[in-house]
Amino acid sequence: MLEKAIIVGANHNNVEFEYELRELENLVEACDIEVLYTLTQTINKISSRLYIGSGKVDEIKDFITNLDATLVIFNVELSGSQIKNLENELKIKVIDRTLLILDIFAKRAKTKEAMLEVEIAQLEYMRPRLNGLGESLNRQQGGIGSRGPGEKKLELDRRKILNEISSLKTELRSIENTRELQRKKRQRSKIRKAAIVGYTNSGKSTLLNTFVKFTSDDESRFVLEKNMLFATLDPSTRLVKLDNNKEFIITDTVGFVSNLPHHLVESFKSTLEEIKDADLIIHVVDASNIYQQSQIDTTKKVLDDLGASNINTIYLYNKQDLKINDLKPLNFPYIEVSLKDSNDIEKILKLVETEIFKDYEAVEMLIPYAKSDLVAFLNQNANVLTQEYIENGTLIIAELSPILKGRYREYINKKDEIN
Repeated sequence: MLEKAIIVGANHNNVEFEYELRELENLVEACDIEVLYTLTQTINKISSRLYIGSGKVDEIKDFITNLDATLVIFNVELSGSQIKNLENELKIKVIDRTLLILDIFAKRAKTKEAMLEVEIAQLEYMRPRLNGLGESLNRQQGGIGSRGPGEKKLELDRRKILNEISSLKTELRSIENTRELQRKKRQRSKIRKAAIVGYTNSGKSTLLNTFVKFTSDDESRFVLEKNMLFATLDPSTRLVKLDNNKEFIITDTVGFVSNLPHHLVESFKSTLEEIKDADLIIHVVDASNIYQQSQIDTTKKVLDDLGASNINTIYLYNKQDLKINDLKPLNFPYIEVSLKDSNDIEKILKLVETEIFKDYEAVEMLIPYAKSDLVAFLNQNANVLTQEYIENGTLIIAELSPILKGRYREYINKKDEIN
């Protein structure tokens, strides 16, 4: 049965209240919940019992009765006792923004790793709220907020909950160890790495698929690309090989949202570690969204918390085809594009190539004919600009990485090094 919700927006000194309230409505719609009405209240002091004032609670009761609502959703994080007291007053299920997001993540999780990460976050959220959530669990019997751990786990005492969390973390750690081995293998290969980050539904997965389409016709390498919040929870890594023999690995990561529950950030930390290993971060921005700078700031905060704020970053202002505002980019370097425009794809690839291979140099080398295998290697693995056969050997100009430059040092004509 489709749930019908009343949204309650409590504004306690929040300068981005309107933006976050609109975002909450989008999150609710992502759960296929019908929004019947949105009430707001500016509060000077948070009520420890109900969070909002008793008069506003009476007003909510009237709307529940008149609109036949089945659910009330708050824009703030509530304590267990507040949820219990509100449900006693309103006689229907009450959830907060955090539980809503956890529910979306539980619904989207497909792999074992993502499921474990979400379940740990849910249990961490529920643990301090067990006493207050007792009646809520009895009321839920499915629907929003009931995915994941389930009633049996939440009826355990706190000690057993801690044991359950510990057990899940051990299981998750074994998966993380496998991911770490894969990460170290990529590091040893010295191949360049790019990470796609950004707000949820900004076009990150579309960008990854764009890179894949450019270099391969294998549709099995495509990732889920859908116009919905948190379509991607698991990082997807692909190899991109350009026509000039340069290649790099690119990873799509989970999208961010304002005030992302810290339990989720902690649970997904190993997944987000992929970002820290990147040589280049591609920050995708939804340019059609009037709150784009707030979304950028949210993403930057998560990157800062991860210790990834100093990595070279380019800003890709996407969805220019949908843009109706006159906002100008405030972050550099940037490129304004629509991922639906093939001409823009070429621009993106050029910018990414320039940034991720910025320490490559074009050098002139004279390689003896007896070392023809070195020439063959360059033709297969480097961007060869010119090649000429002269009396003493093969005169070749190619773009080299610092590693290759060291390997070919003795053949480089230093006087004529190309700038």
